[in-house]
Amino acid sequence: MNAVVQEEEAGCGIAAVANILGKSYAEAKAMANGMGIHAGDRRLWSDTGYVRRMLAAAGVEVAAGETPFESWDGLPDLALLSIKHYREGGRDFWHWVVFTRREGEPLVLDSAAYLPANIRRDFAEMQPKWFIEVKPA
Repeated sequence: MNAVVQEEEAGCGIAAVANILGKSYAEAKAMANGMGIHAGDRRLWSDTGYVRRMLAAAGVEVAAGETPFESWDGLPDLALLSIKHYREGGRDFWHWVVFTRREGEPLVLDSAAYLPANIRRDFAEMQPKWFIEVKPA
């Protein structure tokens, strides 16, 4: 199993969608660009609408809102997670990752290019603020 690694600084949302859809970064980027969504737009880090639109265009249903994170065991089998929260210029920003369970084992697909491994199980190191449930197809 491999995780898609983002190829652009603000490409974590595009990579998260690629991980959910089983596409390459290039395929997800082409899809995003065709929808007027570009990794150079820092709003990808601060607005859930972009990843929601991309997933909806691919026929993937997601929860209408964001659910506060309480525990790893409390997560659904597939979810977009917001980690690395910070505030800048009065706006919230975060890094998108994907939580999933594979054969019952929880893991996080983190697209950050600087990581030694993009499949993460170091749950104590990640501090999600909220999640968006992704409904199974």
